[in-house]
Amino acid sequence: MTQKIANEVTITKSTVTGQALLTDADIAFQALPPINTLEAEGLVLGKEFASRKAKSDKVMFDFKRDTKAEGFDMRLGKLMVSLSAEGGERIATQRLQDCGIANIPKQRRSEAKWFVETEDAARAFNRKAKKGFTNLGALQRAMSEAAKAEATKDKSNEVVTKSDVGPTTNEVEVKPIAKPTPEALVLALLEQCREHGIPVSEVKAILNRKVPSKNNTKAVA
Repeated sequence: MTQKIANEVTITKSTVTGQALLTDADIAFQALPPINTLEAEGLVLGKEFASRKAKSDKVMFDFKRDTKAEGFDMRLGKLMVSLSAEGGERIATQRLQDCGIANIPKQRRSEAKWFVETEDAARAFNRKAKKGFTNLGALQRAMSEAAKAEATKDKSNEVVTKSDVGPTTNEVEVKPIAKPTPEALVLALLEQCREHGIPVSEVKAILNRKVPSKNNTKAVA
């Protein structure tokens, strides 16, 4: 005698002992691992993408529709984030196949993952756009270009600010020494004579010998 229970496992009752016995089929069924939720989600997304691709009259991407909480690209992006968390940024091809999304182009998978990871900023940027974006690729490129422009602007402002502040080192400005006057040289010489106890008359005698007067200089023909 057999009967069905809630988990749909068939139980066969022994007529001899009266105890419930499992058949070989029941044991094999229970040994199977449960379906991975990532694989189940991927299978649904893979089929959805194939269906869209087969119907030329169906738009492959619609921002409002596909970026809703349960939209195609939101679900795909979350799945990609989960798969990346399993073992690094690069997801093995076999894993993509196991999850049924290998048929979805790499760019589409990458863009969906990017959107989920930058959702708040991406939605804010899209709201500020005049017409909005029709696909995630265009939105991603526009945000990247805007970020580069902002970085260049900040760098330019930094250069201007530094030039206004002036030198930031402890360098001392060296001014050229003014040319001394003859009087200043004589005064300095007299000061040296007094400091070292040298008679000024001796210094004067030496100067007379070293610098002959014009009267003692012979004219050259």
